[in-house]
Amino acid sequence: MNKTLTSTLLGGVLAASMGLSTVQADDIQIGWTAWSDAEFVTRLAERVIEDEMGYSVDLIQTDIAPQYQGLASGDIDMMLMAWLPGTHADYMDRVGQDVVNLGPLYGNARLGWVVPDYIPEDELGSIEDLKKDSVRDKLNGRITGIDPGAGLTRLSEEAMETYDLDGYNLQISSGAGMTSALERAIRRDEWIVVTGWSPHWKFGAHDLRYLEDPEGALGSFERIHALAREGFAEEYHDVAMMISRMHLDLEVLEDAMFYAQENSYAEAVDRFIEDNPKYVQYWVTGVID
Repeated sequence: MNKTLTSTLLGGVLAASMGLSTVQADDIQIGWTAWSDAEFVTRLAERVIEDEMGYSVDLIQTDIAPQYQGLASGDIDMMLMAWLPGTHADYMDRVGQDVVNLGPLYGNARLGWVVPDYIPEDELGSIEDLKKDSVRDKLNGRITGIDPGAGLTRLSEEAMETYDLDGYNLQISSGAGMTSALERAIRRDEWIVVTGWSPHWKFGAHDLRYLEDPEGALGSFERIHALAREGFAEEYHDVAMMISRMHLDLEVLEDAMFYAQENSYAEAVDRFIEDNPKYVQYWVTGVID
């Protein structure tokens, strides 16, 4: 897996995203990756910034590595999906001195390997249980993963070495590919292990559980932070302050994500704003009625 952060990669991604568009220089550019929590939070921020603060926002969808490089080089303004302190530690080690942390958006997030609850816990309750021949056979030696550049993918590769999981293959896919494989297995009542994280709408849609990770290979609870390029807070002080006040409870976020899957992200954002006007008012003004 090549995770080198290069200006060439970033230039290609941003050119593909922006080269033929009519983006204005004054647009606020927010990078995002198609993970369910990131999509909802990013689209919510976009709506508030545009409708309540009068700016134009351009969303740039790309992998996580180019987002960090884009912030460091000043090619994008913000990203709202930095998993800290552990999952994205390698990216922060490379460019952290060139970006500004606007604070956490939500906490109690976690990574892990996830299975449907119908798989007997006494047969598969821990990552250690994957070493059993009977378990490996039922899983066809496969762990279903997500994007190659994701921190979860890097940690999962390290976990396979930590637990010495010979005979297994980490199947690289995407967030959507992972959930499709999970839903297909559940419909067929089959065994499956997927790389997962919370918050995610799949926990509202299905009965799932995390496998125990006695070695701590996949990390512990984390916070998701908003990051900005250097100088952004000085140029867009009101927007930076709004983002720094933006905070979501995990349960509220997971409910919104599940609603988005059943309807659309636009409708989920509409519903959130309609149901939580005081949240939005505080984010924008800093005033609590």
